Amino acid sequence: MQLLDQYLDLQKQIFDYFGYVEDWRAIPIDDAREYFWHLTGEAHGDEVKFAREEKNLFGGTKDDGYSNEIYTQRFLPKWVYRGKDYTMICVDTHTDGNKFLQIFDNAKERP
Repeated sequence: MQLLDQYLDLQKQIFDYFGYVEDWRAIPIDDAREYFWHLTGEAHGDEVKFAREEKNLFGGTKDDGYSNEIYTQRFLPKWVYRGKDYTMICVDTHTDGNKFLQIFDNAKERP
């Protein structure tokens, strides 16, 4: 099936870009490039905060401020994968058991 081959090839290209090697658990990708974002750290208990509008990133409206805990899966060597233009972060949403490889645009990162 050509469509499946293309999908798997694209997934491999994305993982190669970040240097990510899937291990033990398959975690789906979540496109978060539209958001401004801030990382509180890169270890267990740290979070990535994100919002559509920059003014809401650090406490604006409740409707536009989000956060996910860093998912520290023990089989991975790290949980934050920084590329030249994008960063992929393993996150735990604490909603319905969902974990994602959330991809952010580095141009929208805020310290």
